[in-house]
Amino acid sequence: MDNWLFRILNQFTGRYHFLDIFMIIISKKLRYLFAIILIILWFRNNFHKRIAILAGISAITAFLFTSMIKFVYFKPRPFLKKRVNLLAPVPSKKNSTFPSKHTALAFAAAISVLFYKHTLGLILSILAFLTGLSRIWMGQHYPSDIIGSALIGSIVATCVNLSSNLWNPLITRVIHAYDRFISLK
Repeated sequence: MDNWLFRILNQFTGRYHFLDIFMIIISKKLRYLFAIILIILWFRNNFHKRIAILAGISAITAFLFTSMIKFVYFKPRPFLKKRVNLLAPVPSKKNSTFPSKHTALAFAAAISVLFYKHTLGLILSILAFLTGLSRIWMGQHYPSDIIGSALIGSIVATCVNLSSNLWNPLITRVIHAYDRFISLK
């Protein structure tokens, strides 16, 4: 089923130039939009700073978790096992296809925001979904890699946000340190 779904999605790569460009932009540049949104949240008020910090903690945790998985588990990328429609830039052949860091990080940030700002979180979740889809479109990941990575990012964000009381001292210190730094200027 994984190969079948991969073929269905990847067969259109190279046929529609506009969609190829769109998917490359989503895959490679959308992370900057996520960062900009978190920065904008940071500059609003302390409630929004808290959301930005929790999203950052979720993203860092998801990054560490996916890095550990990649360190102990290797699954060859689709283009190493079969002929696929591949868009540049091509990742390293030594890099495992599971999990997708792009997808896990996007879902970690999106779900963290969703806990507090539903509309913005929903928009970011759609963008996170498009991030995962773009990785399949580009021929770099299987659908199961994306689904697993979305689950990893979502579970990490859920755990971080449900345990936010444990993070409160850190969050308070970061916000207080920032406020003190700004008042010195």
